Amino acid sequence: MATEIPAEKSGKCPCETHDAKSILYQVLDKEHGSEHQRQQHHHSPHHSTGNKVCSCVDRRRVVLKTPEATCRRASEVLLKTLTFIRNLPSFYHVPWEDQLVLLQKNWAPLFVLGMAQQGVDFDLKEISAPSLLKKILLNQSLTDSNELGSSSLGASLAEVQKMKNLLWKFWDLDISAKEYAYLKGIILFDSGCHVLKCLPYVQTLQQEAQQALMEFISTVFHRNLGRFTWIIQLIPSLQDIDADAVEELFFRPVLGKATLNALLLETLSIKSDWL
Repeated sequence: MATEIPAEKSGKCPCETHDAKSILYQVLDKEHGSEHQRQQHHHSPHHSTGNKVCSCVDRRRVVLKTPEATCRRASEVLLKTLTFIRNLPSFYHVPWEDQLVLLQKNWAPLFVLGMAQQGVDFDLKEISAPSLLKKILLNQSLTDSNELGSSSLGASLAEVQKMKNLLWKFWDLDISAKEYAYLKGIILFDSGCHVLKCLPYVQTLQQEAQQALMEFISTVFHRNLGRFTWIIQLIPSLQDIDADAVEELFFRPVLGKATLNALLLETLSIKSDWL
């Protein structure tokens, strides 16, 4: 039996999902140029308490309360994130090995930035009988679902709470579209990836994105560089996002046994010899 974790949205359960790639792959595969407008955000008084979380929260697992609706929106966010990367010529100027490293290390924080920009909130429910829930969500027999191992047992509640709190911090700052774009550049061109072959070039790109963000804030917000500091201070929290938790929560219900990495590399036409 599952325990609901209250939030603000609702939708249908996708028990009828049969194809492992039925939602995500179709959304990524099709070409559509229409962009959703930024949605209005309703600030909640409950979003970041700052209280110490009980250690038992690390053992608690959650899934989406309305997976069909939320997974579809998450797939659209991922598509927009990949479109952003695809439209950056500078990304394709680095060796494909560096593209692979940058994508695998940074797709999750970029995705969370996209969730924040599109105003995607989500409801959760805690799972107390993961094997049964797994069977329902994946429309598989218990024997088949057991073969998937622990990866289908829901996401860590602690990790998901960190993600939701981070989303609310971005919404509180009311980040503009240009600020999100510069932030994505700062995150994608991660100078902390010391294994990169073109590290100096990537460092330069990251510095240019940071400078552009600072200049934009200085111009639009009347030299309020405190805002720049507040935004920059959120980057470590973004980089600390657990990619496995993101994949498990938003994409496992539609991916099944498929891996998200393979779809990401295929969509961006990056060689996947290393996988």
